Amino acid sequence: MKYVYSVLVVLCINLAFSQRTPTISHITQKPIKDIGGTAEMTCSVLYAMDFPVLWVKVDKEKITEPVMLSSGSTLIIKDSRFSLRQDIDSTSYTLQIKDIQETDAGYYRCQVLLGLNNKISADVELEVRRPPIISDNSTRSLVVNEGQPVKLECYAGGFPSPRVSWRRENNAILPTGGSIYRGNILKIPVITKEDRGTYYCVAENGVGKGARRNIAIEVEFAPVITVPKPRLGQALQYDMDLECHVEAYPPPAIIWINNGIQLSNNQHYRISHFATADEFTDTTIRIITIEKRQYGDYICKASNVLGTAEVTVNLYETIIPVCPPACGQPSSHLRSSSIKTASVNISFLIATYLYFVHLYF
Repeated sequence: MKYVYSVLVVLCINLAFSQRTPTISHITQKPIKDIGGTAEMTCSVLYAMDFPVLWVKVDKEKITEPVMLSSGSTLIIKDSRFSLRQDIDSTSYTLQIKDIQETDAGYYRCQVLLGLNNKISADVELEVRRPPIISDNSTRSLVVNEGQPVKLECYAGGFPSPRVSWRRENNAILPTGGSIYRGNILKIPVITKEDRGTYYCVAENGVGKGARRNIAIEVEFAPVITVPKPRLGQALQYDMDLECHVEAYPPPAIIWINNGIQLSNNQHYRISHFATADEFTDTTIRIITIEKRQYGDYICKASNVLGTAEVTVNLYETIIPVCPPACGQPSSHLRSSSIKTASVNISFLIATYLYFVHLYF
């Protein structure tokens, strides 16, 4: 009787186990790995000895088809970076990926097939740390008119999500104030010519050295003219330089005017322009061997598509020559007098020399 009872107990236990539904008892928590590293994802199952256990890479957005990686203890994918380890005692299946690449990131599904349309599954997400990459929809270079509102945008991908900040070349102060602004969008309500230059969008997430994009902003503005000396004096028959500094973009056309007449290079005037940068031009007019009629007002005038500006420089007569540019430049009557004086001095020296030679020899 006791034997029969024992057999019945064993049969009941076996029947109970055979009727148990397979379950997934454990799956690895979300691993986060660097590119080039190694990841292991383990799936433990119960009561699944007679059922196939699969590893599948799935796209939860359903853009791409699922990729079958393994079935039971057999690796299906033909990629040397992938391997499978089965532990019979714990009925676990460990999927290992070496030399991780950015494309390995995503969801991996452990799946137990119970029937044609019946299965249980659990997902684990593999996240791969990726250095920031600035997106193509970020601002590149801009050309704007002074006074316009400007919006600079910078977006970046990567994992973890990058932090975006803005700086200016040489750590110059931003239009928003301060040398750093944090955020994807930098707004300048009213841009001025002082705001032109290079802006840096910097994306950082602690992976690699970060990413940077240089954004050049050109601000178009009407000419602004400054004059180092609005009044200059010089003596008759000497040269004199009048100059003005022009700031404008696009580069302007520059002319000099005297008594309503536009001046050009000739025996009386020499005009030169020197661009020190895209927006800066120094212009000089040299008045050669000044005559009485050349004293008066000279207008420096600059024009571009956005406007025109002009300033007046006054040239007046002095008794004493001004150096520069008159250094070592005597007038014509002084040159003649100097030559005569020099000739007399030379004659005197020769005569003195001959006298002493005759006296002693």
